[in-house]
Amino acid sequence: MNVRRDYNQFCGLAGGLNVIGERWTLLIIRELLIAPTRFNSLLENLPGIGPNLLADRLKMLTESEVIRQLPVEGDSRGKMYQLTELGEELRAPVLALAKWGMGFLRESDSKKAVRDEWGFLALQAMIDHDRIPDVDETYEFRVGEHSFAVQVRGGAVTFAPGSVPMPDLTITCAADTFVRIGARMLTPFDAIVAGDIKVDGDPEVIHRCTRMLGLT
Repeated sequence: MNVRRDYNQFCGLAGGLNVIGERWTLLIIRELLIAPTRFNSLLENLPGIGPNLLADRLKMLTESEVIRQLPVEGDSRGKMYQLTELGEELRAPVLALAKWGMGFLRESDSKKAVRDEWGFLALQAMIDHDRIPDVDETYEFRVGEHSFAVQVRGGAVTFAPGSVPMPDLTITCAADTFVRIGARMLTPFDAIVAGDIKVDGDPEVIHRCTRMLGLT
């Protein structure tokens, strides 16, 4: 069994890293920021972690009250893992770290594992809150086989998984294309010209959305 390490420093950052600083832990948090998830799904979505290490990380996060276990309806032995309110407080710092990390991605990384659902968090990370449009609009992103909606209402932005009726803008692309655009490896214009992305909406709506995402 892995021994939980401690930095032995009277510092808030060290205290936080005592909980989430081990390898794989923040990626587990990433998956749970998307949705509550079962053990086997986490194992599938984190290739390379191994079941024993995953179980150890989940146990540590549960003991730290960052996540909780939920029963699975219709499966008496099944367990679902969900972030607690304490765990949800990691959303902002994790999104900020993801945005910062985009600058380290290279074209060679595009051959590595990627999931459609990561686009849901990438959208949240890309928002420039100083450029939220002063209009009420809805943008739907269809990334691979999954859809995510961004709703702008009263100068605030909310996010929801799934499709929405009559969005003002739809953007359709593969997951790797979405990440490459977010990492500034590819401009939206070049992606459209290459046929890697499809955009359906009024030009002014497109401009407001791309500006909010920092892509102009």
